[in-house]
Amino acid sequence: MTPDTPARTDGDLPTQQPSRDEARTNASTAPGERGAAESADRQGPVPAGAAASEPETRIAELERKLAETQERYLRAVAEVENVRRRSQEEVARAQKFGIESFAESLLPVKDSLELALAADAPDVENMKEGVGATLRLLSSAFEKNRLVEIDPQGQKFDPNLHQAISTVPAAGIQPPVAPGHVAHVLQKGYLIADRVLRPALVTVVQD
Repeated sequence: MTPDTPARTDGDLPTQQPSRDEARTNASTAPGERGAAESADRQGPVPAGAAASEPETRIAELERKLAETQERYLRAVAEVENVRRRSQEEVARAQKFGIESFAESLLPVKDSLELALAADAPDVENMKEGVGATLRLLSSAFEKNRLVEIDPQGQKFDPNLHQAISTVPAAGIQPPVAPGHVAHVLQKGYLIADRVLRPALVTVVQD
């Protein structure tokens, strides 16, 4: 120690300077931490009611959707009931008035027969003409109501449409008829809407 150098005490120890790396770290992190703290201070604490209101809102929404679903279901049930009631009414009307069209088409037939009976001493030719006209009216009524005649003379026997009451030998039948075919029609059959109303009564040529 030289005479010119003053003595140093503990309070006069030199201050330790931070290194360059520590200075850069402090400079980069300190502003961000201060900003986060300031933002948290500005926002303040989250209200307890805000967190509780979210489930209540969800429940209200679900209740609203449930009410809408129940309303749609009730409307659908009411519509099905209306359709069922209308169907029953239509079936009842069909059962009650199902033959209305057919009955209406038979009225001209009855009128024709009454006119024939009211004629004074008709001759045979006039009577036959009147009967022919009446038959045509009846055939027209059948046609309008899809009542189709089955007249299978000479046709192959069909058990779905014909009822055979006997078989006959092929010999002597004029005109000739092939075996298994209808030889004579004793009574015509009828179909109504492709359903057999009455099968035709026939005789069939023996095989």
